[in-house]
Amino acid sequence: MLYIGIAVIVVVMVVGMMITKKRNSEIKMNGIEADAVVTRVEENVSTDADGSISGINHTYFVTYRTLNGETVEAELASGKSLDIHIGKADWDRDLHEGSRVRIKYLPDRPHYVIRI
Repeated sequence: MLYIGIAVIVVVMVVGMMITKKRNSEIKMNGIEADAVVTRVEENVSTDADGSISGINHTYFVTYRTLNGETVEAELASGKSLDIHIGKADWDRDLHEGSRVRIKYLPDRPHYVIRI
């Protein structure tokens, strides 16, 4: 039973990564560029079995205006999932509330954006 559970988790993770990669590629190829401002940073702390901190990740949210004038707050795709030439440390250091960034989005899915 344990092996089935592990297999299911692995399949779900792989499918999720494939969907993210496809969506990011679609945005890169067909997305609309816009200027955005980082409006919120959420810190996600992971702990191990004894409660010690094992990792800290950040989720960044930006606000931008679409071509039709709608203001949207969207999650900025993680740098680890993108084909960009910026290290994770640089990604985190450059992004903080109030940072200005250039993004791309798809008009039919404006709540998920990539940094360009």
